[in-house]
Amino acid sequence: MPASSTDAYITDFAEFVQASPSSYHAAAEVARRLEAAGFARLDERDEWPAGRRHVVVRDGAVIAWAAPEVAGPATPYRIVGAHTDSPSFKLKPRATSSSEGLLQAGVEVYGGPLLNSWLDRELELAGRIVTDDGGEHLVRTGPMLRIPQLAIHLDREVNKGLTLDKQRHLQPIWGAGGDGDILGELAASAGVPAEHVVGHDVLLADTQAPARFGLDGALFASGRMDNLSSVYAGLVALLRAPNDAEHISVLAAFDHEELGSESRSGASGPFLDDVLVRIGAGLGAGDVERRRAFAASWVVSSDAGHAVHPNYPDRHDPANRPVLGGGPLLKLNANQRYASDAAGAGFWAAVCRQAGVPSQPFVSNNSIPCGTTIGPLTATRLGIRTVDVGVPLLSMHSARELAHVDDLAALGAAMAAFLTPEV
Repeated sequence: MPASSTDAYITDFAEFVQASPSSYHAAAEVARRLEAAGFARLDERDEWPAGRRHVVVRDGAVIAWAAPEVAGPATPYRIVGAHTDSPSFKLKPRATSSSEGLLQAGVEVYGGPLLNSWLDRELELAGRIVTDDGGEHLVRTGPMLRIPQLAIHLDREVNKGLTLDKQRHLQPIWGAGGDGDILGELAASAGVPAEHVVGHDVLLADTQAPARFGLDGALFASGRMDNLSSVYAGLVALLRAPNDAEHISVLAAFDHEELGSESRSGASGPFLDDVLVRIGAGLGAGDVERRRAFAASWVVSSDAGHAVHPNYPDRHDPANRPVLGGGPLLKLNANQRYASDAAGAGFWAAVCRQAGVPSQPFVSNNSIPCGTTIGPLTATRLGIRTVDVGVPLLSMHSARELAHVDDLAALGAAMAAFLTPEV
């Protein structure tokens, strides 16, 4: 990919990340960009009109599609699957406390973050609040909180191993003295009276901006690349989806993957199936036509994977060693923690050839089991052929992860190729 194209991709990706401090913001930003490009926003409670380019948001998840003019009842789908959430800390219901003259926020761990990476960072609160009239409001505070680490003078053994108690050591401070109310601050940021707030889904997010650095600016550091790197790649690909394809192009970005995906907006829930049923119905599909369409369809499930860490090379398979800058990953696992198989490997290889980008296999060290992603869940729910891919990262689940700019741009190019009719 030309350097100018990579530069533009990375610049816009950084802006996307900054606009997406929570899954709710990410879903809203995807919808905003698509609507600006002519996609029509739909409400699941309404009848859906005829049309070819639509987007629908369910909580912190978003699904959008572009159907060609020739689409019919048995037209297959090409689906980019991803997830909008990232490991973090979620605000508790009674969130304000004070200790030793400092105001603190009560939080619980969301997913599996690298806990130490969240220390000594300026953090914000971001997510949604719900008011007593049923309204939902996106909120973000900007830099407001910090989890201060204990000074080395008070823990001389800390460099031999840091142990953090999730309840006692990870409650951030956000003020000194006074009788502040953190929910009141959230309400104020949304422009609504605090007494009208009846619920919230609000998480911590790192406020440091993404940055390129290193030799030739090849390295890229940012929060939430697991998995906004995939959401953004799918968004860019959908915006470029051709009108003369022989398939319906879909972006499905789910929430709650970091928790296991078991929610109404997660990959184990009914969201994608609900949308595909309604798309098919609008094209005159019955049950048989729908199953025919699924049998000819593909899902590319995209989620970040592990690059070989130069300081811990023994944690990886001795022969399959993906590196930063080596291209997107093909993720494989004998126990179906990933959905890729031989057919999927061949399909992904063809997609990458068309895009003109390299690819590299990822398989876990047998002594260190891998995680899983939405690929097996989607394949199990729908029966659609699925392949698991993603960008290689270092510091995965850190408050600030590390990637190579070429890998990020190559994933976008591969997704664009996937949603074209050649492969």
